[in-house]
This record gives sequence, C-alpha cells and structure tokens, in this order.
Amino acid sequence: MQILQNISLKPYNTFGIDAIASHFVSVSNIDDLKAILKLKDYPEKFILGGGSNMLITKDINALVVHINLKGISIISENDDFVTVKANAGENWHEFVLWCLKHDFGGIENMSLIPGNVGTSPIQNIGAYGVELKDTFVSCEGLDLNSKKIKSFDKQACHFGYRNSIFKQEAKGQFIITSVTFKLTKRNHKLNINYGTISDELEQKGIKNPTIQDISKAVITIRESKLPNPKVIGNSGSFFKNPVISKAKYDNLIKNFSDLPSYPVSDTQVKVPAGWLIEKAGFKGKRFGNYGVHNKQALVLVNYGDASGEDILNLSKLIQKTVEQIFNITIEAEVNIL
Repeated sequence: MQILQNISLKPYNTFGIDAIASHFVSVSNIDDLKAILKLKDYPEKFILGGGSNMLITKDINALVVHINLKGISIISENDDFVTVKANAGENWHEFVLWCLKHDFGGIENMSLIPGNVGTSPIQNIGAYGVELKDTFVSCEGLDLNSKKIKSFDKQACHFGYRNSIFKQEAKGQFIITSVTFKLTKRNHKLNINYGTISDELEQKGIKNPTIQDISKAVITIRESKLPNPKVIGNSGSFFKNPVISKAKYDNLIKNFSDLPSYPVSDTQVKVPAGWLIEKAGFKGKRFGNYGVHNKQALVLVNYGDASGEDILNLSKLIQKTVEQIFNITIEAEVNIL
C-alpha cells in the first residue's frame, strides 16, 4: 500500500476526465482501509469506487482512496436459491457474468452496466425492468466516524428510483465494502417484456430463453445504443427519467402526441428523459470535444480532452432547454464533483 502524489484520475473515471488527485492510494483489504482512514496527515479524503457514476469538474486536493476490495463467495444455498456476497471492488458486469456462469438468475437484465459492485446500492442501479433492490439482501459499510462495519438490510437502505439512504441521510458517512444478493438456481423469473429484449430474442429465433440468452440480448441492445467508455468517455445515462403528474402529461400530449409514458401510480407517470432531450434538439449534437451521443440522447460524451466543466455546462443547457419547452425538470443521475 503506497500513497502516490499528483496522480491523474483519467483511468479511474468512465468520463475520462483528466483531473489530478494531490494524493492517491488503492486499498485492497479492510484493515488497510481502516488504517488509511485514520491517517491524520491527510485530513481530507475522497472515496473512489468504479468511477462510473460521477463527473469530476475540478482537481481533487485530497487523499483519493480507491476501493479495490475483491472477492465473490457463496454464503448459503438450497435447491432453489443461493446467497452470494461480492466485495465492493468487483466490476459489476464481471460479477453478472460470474453469476451467469453458475446459472444464478436475477441480475441478467443488468448486464453491461458500468461501475463496481460497491456503488450499486448507492444508486439502486437498474435496467430493462429490473432493479438492484429486487435481489438485494444486505450490504456492509464502513462507518467513517466509528471505523466499524455496519450491515444494512433492504428496508434500512430506503431504496427508491436511482436512490437510497446512501444518497440521502447517510450520504458520505459510509464506504460500502460488500453487497449480498439472493439469486435463483432454478425456476428463474425471466423479465423480457421491457424495452426491446423480446424483439431481440425473436430476431435470434429464441422462443424459450435462458438467463444467459437474456443477458446476451441486453448486451447486444446496450452496445447498439450506448458508447463503450473505453472508447468514448461517458457515464451512461446522465439524467433520471422524470416523474410527472398524469394531469400534466395529459396536457402535454395535446402538443406532443407521441410523448411516451410509463405508469407509476394512479396519479403519476414516468416520461423518458431521452425523448425530451431528443425533441429539444440535442441528440447527436457536438460541441468540439464533447456532446450528446448520436444514438442515445441520455448519454453525454467526452470525445477527447473535454473538461468536467464542459460536460457540466452542457448538462445545464439541456436542463434549461427541456424546462423551457416542456415545463419538466430533469435531474442529473450522476454525481457532480
């Protein structure tokens, strides 16, 4: 374990922003993590996971602690279910593939989501009709004050749409060190009715899909719509899909008859932020080294050496324009630093 100075964070964030950390250390076990957090020579510490859900807008004058805790283990199992624990530093997609290799079902729809396991509960990540909370059992987090490990069950996490206690009242108070899931071993509950999964399966001639088939379909769909962060810097969906009143929606479709919606309750509907952004004229729009992806308007991209400030200013312009046209506020899904 070595503390380095003046390290570029470009390899550690999927936007590829070349911000500088004044000090940097990568931690691979809990004891080292506790020791680092107790260091008084570095009063300011910044916790970094997979770097997939963040936009860095400035250099970080602090000790950046990179969470690199590895390991996947089976906690318990019976004929129908298995409980699997994954440490925070495991890449999310690699974890999904590990589960599929063992024929463990429940998270296949979330294939190819960028980032690490440790940040998955913070965001309550989700895709194609499935959310983390659907298979979540518990997570462990290191309390930054007491330096003790605390366990959070599903109820304690207060999961919401792309939200959790770790983004609200417990924000910045814990480092998630592991996450435990309950997955199926047989009689898998297949979810193929969201998005174009069923269409993709049909094109491949698959009538009785396995969880592996669903994962491959999701990967194909995501790769056709979303840029690979290793090629073009991005953080996936930049904005949340807004939830509006049904009354507002009914009023909007008078002028925008093709506005899609998904029911949330008897009085609320969710509308696609990507549709709003595309209609506002931003899809595929480029501003030098940055812009909006040409296949998915939800994705802001860094084509080269754009700064975090460039991306942030673009996001604000999009928000302002959507507000002016539709009277709908769209919120950023990524964390702005």
